[in-house]
Amino acid sequence: MFYQMYELNHAALQPYRALADAVKLFYSHPLNPASQTSFGRSVAGAAELFERMTRRYAKPEFGITETRVDFVRVPVKEKVVWSKPFCNMIHFERTLPANHRSDPKILIVAPMSGHYATLLRGTVETFLPNAEVFITDWTDARMVPLADGPFNLDDYVDYVIDMLRWLGPDTHVIAVCQPSVPVLSAVSVMEARSDDAAPATMTLMGGPIDTRRNPTAVNLLAEEKGIDWFRDNVITTVPWPHPGFGRPVYPGFLQLSGFMSMNLDRHLIAHKDFFMHLVKDDGDSAEKHREFYDEYLAVMDLTAEFYLQTVDTVFVRHALPKGEMTHRGEPVDPAAVRNVALLTVEGENDDISGLGQTKAAHDLCVNIPDDMRAHHMQPKVGHYGVFNGSRFRADIAPRILDFIRSNAKSAQPVQKKRAAVRRA
Repeated sequence: MFYQMYELNHAALQPYRALADAVKLFYSHPLNPASQTSFGRSVAGAAELFERMTRRYAKPEFGITETRVDFVRVPVKEKVVWSKPFCNMIHFERTLPANHRSDPKILIVAPMSGHYATLLRGTVETFLPNAEVFITDWTDARMVPLADGPFNLDDYVDYVIDMLRWLGPDTHVIAVCQPSVPVLSAVSVMEARSDDAAPATMTLMGGPIDTRRNPTAVNLLAEEKGIDWFRDNVITTVPWPHPGFGRPVYPGFLQLSGFMSMNLDRHLIAHKDFFMHLVKDDGDSAEKHREFYDEYLAVMDLTAEFYLQTVDTVFVRHALPKGEMTHRGEPVDPAAVRNVALLTVEGENDDISGLGQTKAAHDLCVNIPDDMRAHHMQPKVGHYGVFNGSRFRADIAPRILDFIRSNAKSAQPVQKKRAAVRRA
């Protein structure tokens, strides 16, 4: 009933949103003398604030049309190069100079945890001048018909394996937050099978590899409630007329409520400041607010089976660090990873994945040589700052690129070694 009530409430507010839009247009129109007064800007600001707080935010666009390569601006085109019902892999195709050197292939695995992959727009933009960038663009579960079947954590791992095989050897995979567990699982499975398409490097950023270490409020909630509570309280079905009608999901609006409740005071202050920026005619500050919340408030539904299996495996049972995780009945053993270089990145003030949770991957991947592993803890950044923002651009991204370049050359002999093992 949660979803149906949400849809009913959204529909009931539609006339009021239209009225608020009209009021804003009237009081902000340059031909209206009131638009130049504090009163007019206050009315227009209040109307815009109401409309923005009650609308449903659509999936944003990446909107990346160019980048700078070798000090020259080059066009960028988004191209879907791999597709399945629950995910597209997008290549940000650059038009490069004729004599440009070969850049590394980077697959960014975006989190399937409520927000769209466009949340990593800044991450993509930062890597584009120096790499061929691909990203997983996960599909909103309410847009996937029931006929396309279920999607769980095992399917997620299969998707990652399929994409790495499509990209081929000497790919560098970067998992941002939630995908750290399935990406490490996928690489472990591939290494155990001596798969030639296993990536050259694996970078895990702010991920919940072992949530027993320095647990955050999110981790404690999962352990306290248990999987049955989540199944009974947050799972509902997609209502008509969405394409995914009847599909059990963890809806985006519930996820958004959880996100915002963690820092409710900060969001209230941000919206109050937004109103004051509008009253003071501070257009630049108001536009920054719009840009951030257009992205932050756009959320997607997750399939119930994926969400529940992830909560149970990662946050309740801690199956991966305990050596109990399986994929399609096959044990997931990070100790099988020998030829894939490992870099872990954490933020000092991360309130989603606490310090040490991502670094735990090094304790699991015991057979990676010391010269093929590294860890970086970025001071003074929270969860978002691990993969976006000024410190990411200045400190974290250059370290990742250096790590990728320093380990890319070892890919060719590793492939020969694997081939020899398979022939034997």
